[in-house]
Amino acid sequence: MSVNRIAIIDYGASNLRSVVKALEKVGHSPLVVETPEQIINAKGLLLPGQGASGPAMRALENRGLVTPILDSIDRGVPYLGVCLGLQLLMDSSDESEEPCLGILRGDTVRFPADLPHTLKVPHMGWNQVRLCGDHPVLEGIPQHSNFYFVHSYIARPKDQRVVAGISEHGVEFCSIVAQENLVATQFHPEKSGMLGLKLYHNFVRFAFGEKVGA
Repeated sequence: MSVNRIAIIDYGASNLRSVVKALEKVGHSPLVVETPEQIINAKGLLLPGQGASGPAMRALENRGLVTPILDSIDRGVPYLGVCLGLQLLMDSSDESEEPCLGILRGDTVRFPADLPHTLKVPHMGWNQVRLCGDHPVLEGIPQHSNFYFVHSYIARPKDQRVVAGISEHGVEFCSIVAQENLVATQFHPEKSGMLGLKLYHNFVRFAFGEKVGA
């Protein structure tokens, strides 16, 4: 594959077209990949997410993608996870006995069963994000911006220093993690209007080593 592309990882469980179109809108032509060889030289990795953690991890394993993903992140290749792409960074998920990627210590759990009756699960719709960390991919994103969420499970990193955004739906939950070359959002930037596109634009510039905001 070309070394000048963002690799969108296809594990057979995501609606990839909306993510591809979002990156195209910010001027980048990504490559959808499903083989280890296509990941090796990518400028950045983007793992979108719809579906359940168990089938997703099995699909990644069956396609031989887990090791190249882990190796790329370890080498410092920028990674952006979206929704399930955030949850899979944890050690485990209550959704399945299948281990997750284990890049960040922690787990993923379902929203508590005792939420107020006015709050539905899945949590679906627009919600605010309170930024509590800095990262180039978040540059230009205003405090308390609204993004679009669709999820029933929430990630719980053990190291709170990686939590860069917090949202609330009956309980506070991690909506952004950011650490060095690793960024992931519980919300869907491709469904979040201009600010979502801004985040994708920032990620592309970050992946290519360009000054974000320039």
